[in-house]
Amino acid sequence: PAATRRSHVTGRGPRKAEVAWLPEGWQNPNPARGSWGPRLRAAKMKVKMLSRNPDNYVRETKLDIQRVPRNYDPTLHPFEVPREYVRALNATKLERVFAKPFLASLDGHRDGVNCLAKHPKSLTTVLSGACDGEVGDDKTVKQWKMDGPGCGEEEEPLQTILGKVILDMRTNTICWNPMEAFHFTAANEDYNLYTFDMRALDTPVQVHMDHVSAVLDVDYSPTGKEFVSASFDKSIRIFPVERSRSREVYHTKRMQHVICVKWTSDSKYIMCGSDEMNIRLWKAKASEKLGVLSSREKAANDYNQKLKEKFQYHPHVKRIARHRHLPKSIYSQIQEQRIMRESRRRNFSLAVSHALALPLLAAEPNNHTDASRAISLSTDVPWNSGHTCEASGPLTAL
Repeated sequence: PAATRRSHVTGRGPRKAEVAWLPEGWQNPNPARGSWGPRLRAAKMKVKMLSRNPDNYVRETKLDIQRVPRNYDPTLHPFEVPREYVRALNATKLERVFAKPFLASLDGHRDGVNCLAKHPKSLTTVLSGACDGEVGDDKTVKQWKMDGPGCGEEEEPLQTILGKVILDMRTNTICWNPMEAFHFTAANEDYNLYTFDMRALDTPVQVHMDHVSAVLDVDYSPTGKEFVSASFDKSIRIFPVERSRSREVYHTKRMQHVICVKWTSDSKYIMCGSDEMNIRLWKAKASEKLGVLSSREKAANDYNQKLKEKFQYHPHVKRIARHRHLPKSIYSQIQEQRIMRESRRRNFSLAVSHALALPLLAAEPNNHTDASRAISLSTDVPWNSGHTCEASGPLTAL
């Protein structure tokens, strides 16, 4: 009979209902009391049923997206990681395809633009200045009294902030981090930028390298996580504060030596002034879409960004994300500097190994029977300025 069958219906859901299966024609003899006979009680059984709230999957309007329930059990998705890797690779490629940072060029000056200033309260107001001469400086930053000197007093600085920092070449400008009160970055003539902590000026916090010519200006973003630098090599670069290499480089064919650069107060745009009398406007994120984004676009951008962060150290993703097209002049200078660094490193390693070998040779007893292999060392000259060695045979020991 139907009462003796067992149901295999199982389900998952917030609600479960109990249903009694009875043979046909069997009814409760006393519905008011709810009592069943012994045969009918034996025929009663429980069945689990799936129940869902329609508000969780029914669209409010026909323009909404269909809500599809998803099971996040990893055992049911064995190819999730390869699928996410392909999505991250495609997202990285599309980011480089849509990377078009240049927005506009502002003309009007008749000489090279040497200074820029942004309005503290208005995002649409920019001040620029162009002149023929330059103001001389003494390579230091000094703090001065705001009120004038008293009678018989000489106007002197209260303290010299960078008095303890001695760099090999001149520092063109500095910029304070708006979020880190004690950190500032200095743009130097030796192609590098140095981030210092004013509480410990002996060693820079970070040395930022990528420019191939003198760095002329630097400015921080309002978030304090990145800064932009302008260089004599006709390019501007965006550096993360905690990294030594730039994440982005901007350049055009007509852009000459970049003298000044500013980051806008909304942290979305970058302005730079150069020698060919133009002010250029760039996007802070090269592939960012301008305008109002829908909720679906925001969700897709966030998802792609998380995928790129997850697979950022994969060789293919890293190579595509780091690749940049550079002018021939910058590329050739980078290759030349790389060769020079490798040569200096090789010479230094050879000098160190030679200096370590000298005491061993000097302390080794002369037990060679062949007089032609005797080596006489002169220790009058220090190792870093050159050695004078006299040998009657080949220096196979060295």
